[in-house]
Amino acid sequence: MSTVWPTEIRLSKDKRTLHVAFDDGAAFDLSAEYLRTQSPSAEVQGHAASERKTVPGKSGVQIIGVEPVGNYAVRLVFDDMHQTGLFSWTYLRELGDRHGEKWAAYLAELAEKGLSRDPVRRR
Repeated sequence: MSTVWPTEIRLSKDKRTLHVAFDDGAAFDLSAEYLRTQSPSAEVQGHAASERKTVPGKSGVQIIGVEPVGNYAVRLVFDDMHQTGLFSWTYLRELGDRHGEKWAAYLAELAEKGLSRDPVRRR
């Protein structure tokens, strides 16, 4: 894959959508929930495919920080304090290009494991 370069990264006012545009004209609106559940962090992805975690209960999550990391990535800080994943330009592009496929797979994983997108309510 050739090098992709973002021309715009903008967080919506409600902090639930990250808009990412690339130099080839592609642009995506990626929800905070999608980004949180697809985080490239070892906490979510593990160190091997067999270690990947299904992250439930993130339908209301917000992005509270977008921090540049060198010339190649951003660190997203979520309001559940998850902040260990570095979203490279290439990974953000992949998340945009494969959104339908990845989202459907995530929803299927939740259903298979009896998990919900809704946050757990504390009493």
